Amino acid sequence: MTLAVILATACAVVYGTADFFGGLATRRSKVLSVVALSQVAGLVLVLGLIPILPGSFDERALLWGMAAGVAGAAGLVLFYRALATGTMSVVAPTTAVTSAALPVLFGLLSGERPKAQALVGVVLALASVLLVSRGGPAEKSGSLGSILAALAAGAGFGGFFILLSQAPDGTGMWPLFGARLASVSIVVVLALVTRRTLRPGGGALHIIVAAGVLDMAANVLYLLAVQEGLLSLVAVLVSLYPASTLLLARYVLGERLHAIQVAGVACALGAVALIAVA
Repeated sequence: MTLAVILATACAVVYGTADFFGGLATRRSKVLSVVALSQVAGLVLVLGLIPILPGSFDERALLWGMAAGVAGAAGLVLFYRALATGTMSVVAPTTAVTSAALPVLFGLLSGERPKAQALVGVVLALASVLLVSRGGPAEKSGSLGSILAALAAGAGFGGFFILLSQAPDGTGMWPLFGARLASVSIVVVLALVTRRTLRPGGGALHIIVAAGVLDMAANVLYLLAVQEGLLSLVAVLVSLYPASTLLLARYVLGERLHAIQVAGVACALGAVALIAVA
C-alpha cells in the first residue's frame, strides 16, 4: 500500500501542474484546440511508453480504456471551459471533490473496506479540497455556469478513474492507449462537425504540449497506483491535485492565498499521512 500512496501522491502533483498549464492555455486558445492538441501530445507519449513499460495486449483492457477515454474527454472539455470562465482556485477543487467522491463510493459499494485510519484520511482529504476552494469574502467564487461545468467535469473524471481501474492487471499501457485513442477521435470529430479550428493561439502551443504530456504522465502514475492499492484510497489521494494548482496560481499568476486555503493544504498533507500509515 505504501507504493500506491507514493504513486497516487505523485500523480496528484503532476495532475495539478497539468491543469495549471491547461488553464493558462485556454486563456490564449479555444478550448477545443487546447483539448485536441494536448490529447495528441499525450497519445504520442503513451505510444513511446508501450515498449518501455510492456504488458500483454488484451481486448478488455483496450475497451475499458476507450470507455474511460470517452468519460475523460467529456470531463476535460468541461473542465477547461470552466477554467476559462471561472476562477482557477475555485474550479479545480470543485472538480476534484466530485471526481474523488464517485470512485470512493464505487469502491465501497464494490466491497472495498479500508482501515479506520484510512477512512479518516479520506474524510480529511475531501474536507481539504473544500477548504482549498474557499476564498476570501471579497473574492468571487465564480459564475453558476462555471461551477456547474466544474461539477460535470468532476463526474467525467470520476468515471474515467472508475472505468480505467476495471482494466485487467498486467496489460501495461494498453488501457491508456485505448483511452487516448478514443478521446482524440471524439475531439477531432467534434471539431469537424462544429467546423472549429484546432489551430492554437499565438505562443500557446508549447503550453498545450506541456499540459498534454503532464496529463498523460499523471495517468500513468494513476494506473500504476490503482494496480497496487484500493480504488477508494488511490482516487482520493489523486483528488488532492488542486493543492499544486493553487500554489502555482498563487506564485505564477499572483492569485491570493487565504488562511483557510493554507489550512486546506495542511489537511491534505494530514490525509496523505493517515492513509499512508493505515
